[in-house]
Amino acid sequence: MRDKRTSVKDALFEPPGPKTQKIIWAVTALSLAALAALIVVVVRRFYETGQLDSKYWSIFTKWTTWKFLGKGLLGTLEAAVVAGIVTFAVGFILMVLRISGSIIASAVSTALIEFTRGVPTLLFIYFFFLVVPKFGVKLPAFWKICLPVSISACGVVAEVLRSGVNAVPKGQKEAAQSLGMMPHSVFLKVVFPQAFRFVVPALISELVIVVKDTTFAYVVNFPDLMQNAKVLISNYDALLSVYLVVAVIYIVINWLLNRASVAAAHRTGK
Repeated sequence: MRDKRTSVKDALFEPPGPKTQKIIWAVTALSLAALAALIVVVVRRFYETGQLDSKYWSIFTKWTTWKFLGKGLLGTLEAAVVAGIVTFAVGFILMVLRISGSIIASAVSTALIEFTRGVPTLLFIYFFFLVVPKFGVKLPAFWKICLPVSISACGVVAEVLRSGVNAVPKGQKEAAQSLGMMPHSVFLKVVFPQAFRFVVPALISELVIVVKDTTFAYVVNFPDLMQNAKVLISNYDALLSVYLVVAVIYIVINWLLNRASVAAAHRTGK
């Protein structure tokens, strides 16, 4: 027999009835028609203004163009991976402090979480780019983008991890304690592994936001995909074509991450 597990989505939302399905199809058809009409208008406008001339698109027939964009893409992925690792580490620490039971530690952690969640990423980037150097701290451009992006996302990750910990049945912790395990061992070996399994989809979704935030790397002159795209635009005056290709690349990356999140959700039954 095939294991059929009911996900949270299935439990909260009933399948639409025949009438609702007809309405959904009708709205979808109208939306697609409106979108198609908008695309036609936009493409026609670009054609009239000469933005579709071959001179703006021929640059993508050159290997050097793709090689240059590829280097920028590697920079983007490197910054996103490192920022993601730092985000998870800091988020884990903030989560542990908040659930530690210490009033002071919990209050400090809560304040930091709310602060990082409330301040825009760009302000953190400007802080590391403009303010930190005044104190004699000279960071490479790579860390000027990774650290602020990590700080901006760590509060959300801390709350995601905390929700996973709270989702673990208390009986698991009590059973481990009855076996004589120390509190820290119970948390690291019993509670947190289960909590992490619960929140993997949410963590992958947060990585999408981290990837998007790395687009601010142009502020600190880090050679990521967007920065290299700006160089191509300045050299070839190909604003539309370059930004369109770069947008497609970002869409593909985020689509792959979203698919990974959906796959992880299905595997965990969440």
